[in-house]
Amino acid sequence: MYRNYIFDLYGTLVDIRTDEYSLNFWRKAVSVFAMGKASYSPSELMNRYHKYVRIARRRERLRHPMWRHIDIDLLEVFKRLYSDKGVKADVTLLRETAKRFRKSSTERLCLYDGVIDLLESLKKANKRIFLLSNAQESFTVPELEELGIYKYFDGILISSEERVCKPQRAFFDRLIDRYHLNRSECLMIGNDKTSDMLGAKGACIDGLYIHQEISPPVEDESEICAKWKIMDGDVRKIKEYVLV
Repeated sequence: MYRNYIFDLYGTLVDIRTDEYSLNFWRKAVSVFAMGKASYSPSELMNRYHKYVRIARRRERLRHPMWRHIDIDLLEVFKRLYSDKGVKADVTLLRETAKRFRKSSTERLCLYDGVIDLLESLKKANKRIFLLSNAQESFTVPELEELGIYKYFDGILISSEERVCKPQRAFFDRLIDRYHLNRSECLMIGNDKTSDMLGAKGACIDGLYIHQEISPPVEDESEICAKWKIMDGDVRKIKEYVLV
């Protein structure tokens, strides 16, 4: 019997659509940095942002040569962008920048139907709920609070803080070790056949796959190594498998 339910976030519990590539987004981002007294043109900001992301990723790969899947903290990139314009950004400014930067790129952010009922039902059944997300902590925590689901998690691991992401086994192992979990009592629930399901399998954890519009394409269901599969995106069906 499962006691611990490990959820992916985006595409599993939360429907999100973002635009981080259009010129219109970078025009908005210019306004975000102008708030902090850093003056950029859209093309200058975009180019420096991507440059510093690449540099940060190379640095993390050097620090963790055994990891194939690493992550970075974008707050460090934002700090460097401010520094280039002579602004010494403190944590408050960096977090406000991250929040506004994310808002500028977000076109949709909402819970899938049935999410609150699922989380409430798990809590009532005395189950523990964990989040394992490939994401930026400075984006994700405010969104969890905005959507009203932060309170349901007994533990949260976000890749930007851990510098490692799914499907790297080290990310799953870190959750297991930090919260002293028994792998046989854990179920990973996610919408990505590689990051979530192959990652869980590599960490000896059972998986439940749910396919959403924003999931990576699946040509054949046999590609998905999961104990259960929900291919129509109906979150409400998860209860049929995990609460019997």
